[in-house]
Amino acid sequence: MADVKEDLDRRWNELGDFIREQRAIGELSLRKLSERAGVSNPYLSQIERGLRRPSAEILQQIARALEISAETLYVRAGILDEPTDAVDPLVEIRRDGRISEDQRKTLIHIYESFLRENAAADPADGPVGVDDAPPEVADLP
Repeated sequence: MADVKEDLDRRWNELGDFIREQRAIGELSLRKLSERAGVSNPYLSQIERGLRRPSAEILQQIARALEISAETLYVRAGILDEPTDAVDPLVEIRRDGRISEDQRKTLIHIYESFLRENAAADPADGPVGVDDAPPEVADLP
């Protein structure tokens, strides 16, 4: 029983560390993130320190404010099982230290515009992958 509690405590601490890391990558202060997410500054601080266990709704608000998928936070909180092959491109773009902040913002803007364009074209089809792209696009490195 103690192992389960320790595992849960570890998971919540790791979630808080991840949120703090994403906040740092996005160059957001605790206060700015709390404003964007619509949660109080002390509450967000307690989440980051692993002292509070936020609901799925609060995690969704935090994810939106960090501009990452809510699924990423749900997995880290143990609400969802970890997908086998799923990678969040926005998280990876933010993590990549090889590009400048302006390049990062441009990539995020382009990626999100593609998602909106694909969703508007046919919401039933879901996201379009590289395999669906014309050959000249699919062959690009």
